[in-house]
Amino acid sequence: MDDKLVIAGREYGSRLLVGTGKYKDFDETARALDASGCEIVTVAIRRVNLGQDPNTPNLLSALPKGRYTLLPNSAGCYSADDAIRTLRLARELLDDHRLVKLEVLGDPGNLYPNVRETLKAAEVLVGEGFDVMVYTSDDPIIARELEDIGCCAIMPLASLIGSGMGILNPWNLQLIIEQSRVPVLVDAGVGTASDAAIAMELGCDGVLMNTAIAAARDPVRMARAMKMGVEAGREAYLAGRMPKRFYSATPSSPSEGVIASHKS
Repeated sequence: MDDKLVIAGREYGSRLLVGTGKYKDFDETARALDASGCEIVTVAIRRVNLGQDPNTPNLLSALPKGRYTLLPNSAGCYSADDAIRTLRLARELLDDHRLVKLEVLGDPGNLYPNVRETLKAAEVLVGEGFDVMVYTSDDPIIARELEDIGCCAIMPLASLIGSGMGILNPWNLQLIIEQSRVPVLVDAGVGTASDAAIAMELGCDGVLMNTAIAAARDPVRMARAMKMGVEAGREAYLAGRMPKRFYSATPSSPSEGVIASHKS
């Protein structure tokens, strides 16, 4: 089926995006990414070595060359200036790489996004030619402003980063999905495969996750489960679920032409 995720003009067969942090080692990272079937992997420039430090292991050496689209992010940044500086560094490290994930946090305790700083950073980065996928709150007004600035994908949280609480506000997500002309991907809060499936059933274009896989008892098996969850949710969304009928029921089998029972 020709059902591709298109981000910044490029097509992807997988709608699951996976982070590279929190695994026990690079070998586990590579095996989990492979099991997930993902094509886009996120890397935190401030936390993962991509060549900044020649004296420590380089993540890129553990990944098959050319297999994944890298999505450098500004995780750990708490101001627009820090985020802009970090993503400029990513562009230099990765030979003028333009696809980035903008993330500006507001509080170290809950890691909720600072939307005012996010808007400021987005405007600068888009103006400099970056293709900006942006982590944000589930506020439809902020999502619209980020799209109007020129972000190529809107990435509202389902719940707090690393919480595993799943989708707490499906109504706001649906508002964002219905109004958006660019892809909408759930980012943060997914805990298990059913959460991913629900996000896709709502109409999200994709799901990004890290902790849900890396913190599982068996990360590689969970990565496979997430792959199937995303695929099942997308298939269900495209198929179109049956309408909900409150306070009524209909039989699964046809009632017409049923042989009547006879009493003697």
